Amino acid sequence: MAALSRRNRNRTDIWPGFVDALASLLMVIIFLLLVFVLAQFFLGEALSGRDSALKKLDREVAELVDMLSLERNANTKLRDDVSRLSGELQASISEGDRLKLEIESGKAEVTRLVGDVVKLNALKDQLEADIGKLASQLDEKDKALLAEQNLSESARAEVALLNGQMGELRDQIATLNKALDAAEVKAKDQNAQIVSLGKRLNAALASKVMELSAYRSEFFGRLAKILGAQEGIEIVGDRFVFQSEVLFASGAAEINVGAYDQLSGLAGTLIDLQTRIPTDIDWVLRVDGHTDRIPIKNLKFASNWELSSARAISVVKYLIEQGVPANRLVAAGFGEFQPIDTGKGPEALVRNRRIELKLTQR
Repeated sequence: MAALSRRNRNRTDIWPGFVDALASLLMVIIFLLLVFVLAQFFLGEALSGRDSALKKLDREVAELVDMLSLERNANTKLRDDVSRLSGELQASISEGDRLKLEIESGKAEVTRLVGDVVKLNALKDQLEADIGKLASQLDEKDKALLAEQNLSESARAEVALLNGQMGELRDQIATLNKALDAAEVKAKDQNAQIVSLGKRLNAALASKVMELSAYRSEFFGRLAKILGAQEGIEIVGDRFVFQSEVLFASGAAEINVGAYDQLSGLAGTLIDLQTRIPTDIDWVLRVDGHTDRIPIKNLKFASNWELSSARAISVVKYLIEQGVPANRLVAAGFGEFQPIDTGKGPEALVRNRRIELKLTQR
């Protein structure tokens, strides 16, 4: 009886622990479900954000494709414009050559007419002199006839002959005057044609200068984009100005290693641009070296002339090494005689120490 009571008591003691275990297991399962639900929620949010990002990227890619298409259309239009301008320039040059030939021909014709006018004037003067002599002779004859009062048949015949000669001379003078007037009118017409041809030739030359100005603007625009707003580099009018300290050490003509990037960008722009400039435009890039007003004299440079020239030559040599044709480059040294700042302070000295680039005609 005692053993049975002990067995029942032990069985009754198991249930509370079993219930606690089931409760703990249920809580763990609920926690895992909660973690699973939260994970699903955050995963859904992440997937939704990724879809939004993908849609945004698709829109940006579409915009970039549209921009690329517009850029290609613009490049195509630009190439067409360049081809058209090249054709028009070639036609203008041909017209200019024809006008030059016409001007030369007109000048020769005017020279010949002027010579004819001079000859006609000389002949007119000679005829007038002959008329004067004949008139004098006739007067003398008339006086002699009046004095003698008995005019012989031979004298009358001579007077008649002289009168006939005078009439012929007057007719010749009238003819010469008409020819002279016609020559003067023709000379005026030729001069008017020469003036007109000169104006047309000047217009053709002006169009070539304007076209070169357009390429000069494009050249400076590209350099401005490549070099950016760097200190010591600026555009002044139709020139691109490097302060000397950007390219050279003080008193030296060897290019700084740090300046190679700027000059390489310049060379690349020139090489690309020369393929687009028509071959009949005789253009050059002039590299001008300038110094400040403080004189220099040492074993290497006897004066500012040598220093400015040596710096310009160094830039030209580097551009040639980068592939720029030598026949399109000019090196010039100006010493201290072309300042852009007439002041006497340190800032003026710095501004006047410079290298200038100018795209111009030969």
